[in-house]
Amino acid sequence: MPASTPATLTARALLLDMDGTLVNSDAVVERCWRRWAVRHGLDPVEALKVVHGRQGYATMAVLLPERPMAENHADNKVMLAEETADLDGVVPVPGAPAFMTAIASLPHALVTSADAALARARMGAARLPMPAVRVTAESVGASKPDPEGFLKGAAELGFAPEDCVVFEDSEAGIQAGRAAGMRVVGVGPRAAAFAPDLHVRDLTDLALSVSESGTITLAVLP
Repeated sequence: MPASTPATLTARALLLDMDGTLVNSDAVVERCWRRWAVRHGLDPVEALKVVHGRQGYATMAVLLPERPMAENHADNKVMLAEETADLDGVVPVPGAPAFMTAIASLPHALVTSADAALARARMGAARLPMPAVRVTAESVGASKPDPEGFLKGAAELGFAPEDCVVFEDSEAGIQAGRAAGMRVVGVGPRAAAFAPDLHVRDLTDLALSVSESGTITLAVLP
């Protein structure tokens, strides 16, 4: 770990991305988006470089910039249905079950680019508890990297942005957390390239403790 990267972060509330952070859904994401790219005459390898972290319509707008946004929204509904029906290979990120147990009584929210049905399906397939507070695609008007979702999650929990730490795996998600004025724990190999405030290989590398005053300390295990 570089000397400039802190070994610990403190927070009052946690805002959790889902795909790539709590749930490993890469297999189904890549299957669905490869098919979509081929249908539209795009290079699947290049398409997969931009799909993570964004809502589907926002990814489509990047890949097909001349296409009307209404078509992207319509196509996104089809994509969401395909992804919700395909749960083959959806598993928890290592350490996610224990992590969710550890934070069960702490202020936390799910902030995902998935819609509610897809979030329920994937959290269920991974056998992870669904947080009581959740911000899904239907809850926001703009996709990550816009900070709206994280700001809404913080507000629903009743905490200021500076009191929140975001858990993310993607460039778009890390940018969204930063734009919201929050610190970011990057989870997994994708996150390492985007200089999160704290980086872990997966959630087994994270230690969590809580003070009597409710301050949450997050540390990277040696």
